[in-house]
Amino acid sequence: MSLRDRLTLVNIVLLGGLFIFFGVVAYVVVTVLLYTQIDKALERTAEQLIRQARVDVSGEMGGIIAPNLRLTSNVLVQIWDTDKLVDFSPVLEDVKVPLDRIGLNAEYPSYRDVTFEGAIRLRVLSVPLVSESRLVGVVQVATNLDVVDSARRNLLSVLAFTTVLGVVISALASQASVKQFLSPLETITSAADQINRADDLSRRVPYDGPPEDEIGQLVDAINQTLERLEVLFTSQKRFIADVSHELRTPLTVIKGNVDLMRRMKDFDPESLDSIDQEAGRLTRLVTDLLLLAKAEAGSLPLTKSALELDALLMEVFSEMRVLAANKVRVKLTEIDQLQVSGDRDRLKQVILNLVANAIQYTPAGGDVYLSLNRSGEHAKLIVRDTGPGIPAEDLPYIFERFYRAEKSRTRSSATGFGLGLSIAHWIVEQHGGKIEANSREGRGTTFAVWLPLVK
Repeated sequence: MSLRDRLTLVNIVLLGGLFIFFGVVAYVVVTVLLYTQIDKALERTAEQLIRQARVDVSGEMGGIIAPNLRLTSNVLVQIWDTDKLVDFSPVLEDVKVPLDRIGLNAEYPSYRDVTFEGAIRLRVLSVPLVSESRLVGVVQVATNLDVVDSARRNLLSVLAFTTVLGVVISALASQASVKQFLSPLETITSAADQINRADDLSRRVPYDGPPEDEIGQLVDAINQTLERLEVLFTSQKRFIADVSHELRTPLTVIKGNVDLMRRMKDFDPESLDSIDQEAGRLTRLVTDLLLLAKAEAGSLPLTKSALELDALLMEVFSEMRVLAANKVRVKLTEIDQLQVSGDRDRLKQVILNLVANAIQYTPAGGDVYLSLNRSGEHAKLIVRDTGPGIPAEDLPYIFERFYRAEKSRTRSSATGFGLGLSIAHWIVEQHGGKIEANSREGRGTTFAVWLPLVK
């Protein structure tokens, strides 16, 4: 069963249930009102008769003024003493049995529906007559229920017809409205099917309705999902292309050197050194890729503890001065004693990566400046170089995998793979901090890292 049919069926059941409920309520209310009116009329008649009843000296029931009985033409009356019929309505002249045999023994006034002589339905009020704490008779007042039964049957027929008609109309209206409401879903299904067949994630699901309703929100969610999938697939294609290129270069060098040594039938030290360097590059590439994969899968744990960030920076400063040798001057301009909570090895990896990149891209004779100071509730680490800078069009993408601002694909052995900044960005985010880069071509680049201080 389709969703449209299920919704239509649910609406029919609900509306049909409501019609039946209100029909039952109306039937019960009308019945109660009719019986209430009849009971009040019977009660008034009984009161009039009782006021006229007389008990003689011997305690026997006296008569009732006859004209009053004749005036109650729509009401049947019988007056009984303890063992015989005393008086009655003229229409009951030939009737010698009680209107309600059970009511003759009633100790209190009681109403009962009885079928008199097997054919006539009566509503009978039996009122016991008591004199000096002794039962001396019973007054029975009754009226015919044919009018009430006829009114109830007519009302039941009208309610049944109205319910059936209402259910039919609601079914047709529900089917039309559900079809109209679900038509955008058909459009969504058709658009998604076309996107699937065309394998084109750049297409979007159209929707002309209000964006704040449920279907509008669904369409917006689907379009956002398609947009993210498009970005992910594009990134994946670029990732595969970049990995293929990065693997091809060292493998080509290794294969070329092996072929050279095979032809020379001798171990060439330079070729062996080149093979060793390229094998090292492949090892670093695989290590970085595995690190990023674990990070994205959430299986790269961070062992956080309180650490002195200034001591860690001094350690990196000492190591990088040795690495820079005489090519670049590494200077420490400012350092505060600050404590953060983090993984010491991973934070050192971030600082080493930033400083190594600054040294690598700074021309000989240039300067690399390091500083650490407090910025509100954060420790602010600055790594600034005097290199050529990063072009403005490349700056937003430098934290993406394999992205490098150099336009040339020719790499030296010291050149990285464009993964270091991606790893650094992930590590800083996992520590609740942020990393930013500012650069102007020809004036160097500045990397700033904010890490929350230990409170």
